[in-house]
Order: sequence, then structure tokens, then C-alpha cells
Amino acid sequence: MDAISKKELAKIACNVRMGIIEGTFNAKSGHPGGSLSITEILTYLYFKEMNINPEKPTACNRDRFVLSKGHAAPALYSVMANRGFFPVEELKTLRKVDSRLQGHPSMNYLPGIDISSGSLGQGISAACGMALGSKLKGDAFRVYTILGDGEIEEGQVWEAAMYAAAKKLDNLVAFVDNNNLQIDGTVEEVNSPYPIPEKFAAFGWNVIEIDGHNFDEIEAALNEAKATKGKPTAIIATTTKGKGVSFMENQVNWHGSAPNAEQYEIAMNELKALLNEMEG
Repeated sequence: MDAISKKELAKIACNVRMGIIEGTFNAKSGHPGGSLSITEILTYLYFKEMNINPEKPTACNRDRFVLSKGHAAPALYSVMANRGFFPVEELKTLRKVDSRLQGHPSMNYLPGIDISSGSLGQGISAACGMALGSKLKGDAFRVYTILGDGEIEEGQVWEAAMYAAAKKLDNLVAFVDNNNLQIDGTVEEVNSPYPIPEKFAAFGWNVIEIDGHNFDEIEAALNEAKATKGKPTAIIATTTKGKGVSFMENQVNWHGSAPNAEQYEIAMNELKALLNEMEG
């Protein structure tokens, strides 16, 4: 997938967003806001960065991914479907009782999920364990995780951050989705984790700040992470909650609300128009 262009990545990201809307609409529940904010990051990871093969989802040498903010599962499922792990049509089964696509990712149901996640704060600890295991066994795989900015209010995150630096886990990359909104309001209003870059730096991490919707900046940050030796890398990504759907952008009520039929049509029409514009 190395030759894929930024233009193609942008088209894929648009399709991923449509999958997020499709899934949450059909489920009549879910978390579209924080799923839409990590779309470019996931698209780049799954289509360009990570060593993965949908036909061999348990290959020992594969790179690992942990969605620490597990409630953003609609985004992960959509990018996996678009990458070929399972049919895109299956996104309509999100959160159904007999579906493989549960409200949080479960490795027991869906091949390609490296660990079940969703209890906030715990995913980065699991990612640390994977990264340490890779080093102890002499493997070459890398580990990537995405945390929410509200999630990093959890104390376990900072225990894991301290541990990762102490063990020099330079094969670990943690993205922080800094969309500045969590379930009850802005992160400042709830329990401010700011300044985020300085905190990770104080814990011994290499820290990079980017626009989380800019593929060039995502690429440059990941290249720097690979070149950094002796310490893990935290990529603090400034994002927009609800990105790509006009009425969802920067609106806290879309943290955990599904679109109704009218909103579904508006959102899908906006995204289809954007896709047509990119293809035109």
C-alpha cells in the first residue's frame, strides 16, 4: 500500500466517514463525534503505515493497533471494512445482538482486532505490553494506539506513560485525539489535562504536535517516530469532533448520539458531494 497517494487517502477517509454514519444510524446509538475526529489518523495507519494483511489478521509479524478510546469503534470498523477485513455492508449491523461489530472492539468476535478495549485508560497499558513483548522476543513489529483527550484524565494512562519511557519503548506510538470535547463538555470544564504535550514530555516521551486531519503532518510525525530511538512517541493531534459533517462539528451532543433519518440523509449527501468533488 506504500504507493497510495494523499488524494486517494482523502477519498478513503470520506468513505470511512460514510461508514461511521451508516453504522451509527442503523444502530440508533453509538459515538459518531469522536469517530469522525480520528478518521484521517486511522486511514493513514491502516492504508499506508502499518504492516498488516487482511487475509492474515493474526500474522506474528503484523503491526498492532489498540483503540484505547474504544467507544470510537465505528471509525475502526469502517476503516477495517474499507481495508478489506470484512464486507462494508456489515457496518449496518453495528451494535446488533448477533453482530461481530459490538459497541466496543472485541477480539473474540472480529479478526483483526488486536485487543478488546473500551474501559478508558486501559488501552495504552495493553499497548505497552505488546511493545515490550515485541522487544523481548526480538520481533520487529510496531504498536500504535489512539487515546481521547478526555480519556487521559484517567490515572492509569500516566502510569503506562511512565512505564513506556522507563522501558524505552521506541516501537510504541500513542496518538492523543485532542478534539477538546468529552461527554459532559469541554475537557477544560470537566477536568483539564492541559498542557498535554508538556505532560508527555515530562514523562520522558518524544512529543510531536500535528493537525490530525492533515495527511502530510501525520506522515511526517510517524516518520519521526520511527527515527526516534530510546523513547516512545506521543503525537498530539488537534482535531475537530464530528469532522466532515457540518451539523456535528464541534458539537458536544454528538459525542454519543446517533443521527435520525433526516440527519442521516443530510450527512450522507454532504459526504457524497465531497467525494464527487474529489473524484471530479
